[in-house]
Amino acid sequence: MSCGTLYLKRIAELLPLIDLDFSVTFSLLDLPPVNEYDMYIRNYGKMNTKQAYVQCNEDNLERDVQTEEVETLEKWTQHPGEGALVSGGPIKSQEMSANAALTPKIDSQRLANFLRSAGQVIAVLLEEDQVATQPRWKLRSRQTSLSISDSCFQLNTNQPFLHDRKISCLYVSQVQRQALLSVHGLPEKADVALLKKKSIICVWNVWQPSSPQKVLICDSEVLCCCFSPSRATLVFAGTIDGSLLVWDLREDSRIHPHMTFGETDWTFRVPTFSTDGVLNSVNHTSPIVAVEPVSTSLCTDQKYGLSSLSYQEEMSGPPFQIASMDENGILNMWVVVELKKVDLSGSQTDLGLIPGGKVKLVHSSTMELNSSLFPKDVRLRTPQTLTIKFLSSDPNHFIVGTNIGLIGHGTRHDLKVLPKLFRPQESGIRSIRVNAIDFFPFGKSLFLVGCSDGSIRLHQMTSEYPLMQWNDSTNGQPIIALQWALTRPAVFFVLDALSNIYIWDLLENDLLPVAKQTIPSEKVVTMALLGEPEKTNGLLGVVLAKDSGQIDIQCVKKKWALPQPEESEKLNLILLQSF
Repeated sequence: MSCGTLYLKRIAELLPLIDLDFSVTFSLLDLPPVNEYDMYIRNYGKMNTKQAYVQCNEDNLERDVQTEEVETLEKWTQHPGEGALVSGGPIKSQEMSANAALTPKIDSQRLANFLRSAGQVIAVLLEEDQVATQPRWKLRSRQTSLSISDSCFQLNTNQPFLHDRKISCLYVSQVQRQALLSVHGLPEKADVALLKKKSIICVWNVWQPSSPQKVLICDSEVLCCCFSPSRATLVFAGTIDGSLLVWDLREDSRIHPHMTFGETDWTFRVPTFSTDGVLNSVNHTSPIVAVEPVSTSLCTDQKYGLSSLSYQEEMSGPPFQIASMDENGILNMWVVVELKKVDLSGSQTDLGLIPGGKVKLVHSSTMELNSSLFPKDVRLRTPQTLTIKFLSSDPNHFIVGTNIGLIGHGTRHDLKVLPKLFRPQESGIRSIRVNAIDFFPFGKSLFLVGCSDGSIRLHQMTSEYPLMQWNDSTNGQPIIALQWALTRPAVFFVLDALSNIYIWDLLENDLLPVAKQTIPSEKVVTMALLGEPEKTNGLLGVVLAKDSGQIDIQCVKKKWALPQPEESEKLNLILLQSF
């Protein structure tokens, strides 16, 4: 047997005895699918970055997820504080021995506003608490209650600086109904040099009658005054010298002179702005007999040239206009501008502005009323303009009273109007002064006219002749003042030269007044009405300024103050029957 044969035989015997088994299994390549985030990190996430891991100490149950201790600092506070020191404590927790006080952050403007508003409330409450003590001036006023009123009180004009001064004008704010202006003329003799040859305007809150809120002074005799139409913080006055003055009641009292009378320190506020510093070409050269606010914003007058004023960027609030009219029939319109910045050193361009003042007047337009309102036959009589009123529903329209019984009708923008004149029922032109005009305050374009011959006329804006005219209600005595009741559409009040007060109620009697009250002992020089038409309590007061300088406020009886059912509809029927 050969060797090859033996080898094959051996292989055949061993092959059944040999068996292979799996010992280790592994993958040579493991490549799972890549999502979008991993692809972004692989391509872009490793540029200029490195990956790190932090321990959040989740097993520490004494803290939520905070790994470091919180740094704390103890402070103290005390209210009310001792001076400026209201809080303090250590600067750092390691310096517990240091007791450095922190400077408190105080918003002075916010504090001043709070003190101003809170002070008014506290002052009124103190006035009410003093009623039980019954001051002498208040006791006297209670004894002078008239038959037309339920009660009365008196403003305390018994101030040293108001002695020997006659009241020439009263004005009630149309926004803040409790705000009242009283103009006190030049004194016969003045012991104080500061007040010698100066007129005084007192700003009153009628619910705080013990003293005026503000005292304003000027170097000339004041003939007329008014509040601003949208806020009772500005006062305007016209003088016998032709100057138009402005007082900003928000000014710091420290920039005005002070004087002490008795134990009271008084601030006498000088005008914030005077048109004496304006060019004479646009200023008045004769006495200003009427000053009226015009509640029209600047944006509504852009097409009439006001938008081109260079002062427009300086205004911090919506402006309004003031109309001033002198006895020669010159009507000036002024835009009231409030500056954003105050210059304590004074202005080099606004010569009429005091240092620290921020309210000024910018002349807008001038109108010669005699030539623009009256026809040629009337101009031959050289009418003198006495009073002016703007229609509240459309301040573009105004009416002007004259010394010949006629009332002119015009517009601020020289538009054509009808009728041009409002005449009395009698034909012809007579020497009758139109002493008082008052628009109907309840929406209709009606107005009352009181004349020097004692006649009263009720006009509407669309008719030349009056709807009603009463010639003998005052027995020929000149009418000094008249005004619609602010709470009743059918009631108005009249004051004549003999200090008689007449109450008209057209629902009760449209031919004669329903009440007449003679003021005893003293002459009444002027009258104004207080009221709150927004409320239904029927509060209506008549403010009477007497020749002695005393100011009484009579609270009118409810039957003339409380609105009647369907009063406006009944008044409309009466007016329709008068056509």
